[in-house]
Amino acid sequence: MSIQTSTSTDDALKSSGFRSEGGTTNSDGLIEFISFSIGEDQYGVAIMSVREIKGWSGVTHLPKQPEYVRGVLNLRGVMVPIIDLRCRFGQGLTEATSMHVVIIVQIESRLVGLLADRVLDIVSYEGAKIQPVPRMNGSGEGFFLSGLITIDEAMIALIDLDHLLNAEIDIPQAHTEMAMSA
Repeated sequence: MSIQTSTSTDDALKSSGFRSEGGTTNSDGLIEFISFSIGEDQYGVAIMSVREIKGWSGVTHLPKQPEYVRGVLNLRGVMVPIIDLRCRFGQGLTEATSMHVVIIVQIESRLVGLLADRVLDIVSYEGAKIQPVPRMNGSGEGFFLSGLITIDEAMIALIDLDHLLNAEIDIPQAHTEMAMSA
């Protein structure tokens, strides 16, 4: 088994949705993201990718979807697929309750819901201090991560939203684009 690191912090920032050219980096070089938990682990997504945070409610299950796609949620006329992050990271299905949250993010022109245990905070962090993710051949979860940061004693793994989805999920593009332009 070989270990590799990401090519650069800039590559990690770009793939996670953190963009220095007018995106989520402020004039101090700080990057903002929303941190949330899945079990004892903490994760973060670019705040500019987040469109809404809502409590867990039932979803409509669809046949022949990957196990990590819990179903779709009708969000003001837009069908939003809900991704169970615990399952996507290979940790089994989430036993979702009313205490769980769905973080609605925009990935390119698509809206996607991320099922998480709870939202923790809005965090600002210096972009130059984001550490690359050690890559191990055959490592599934690492593929979905773009960088690591440490705040106090906690490590937060930054999710690479572009790699979170793959061709297995058929999200109706036209309906999502219409809703975003409204």
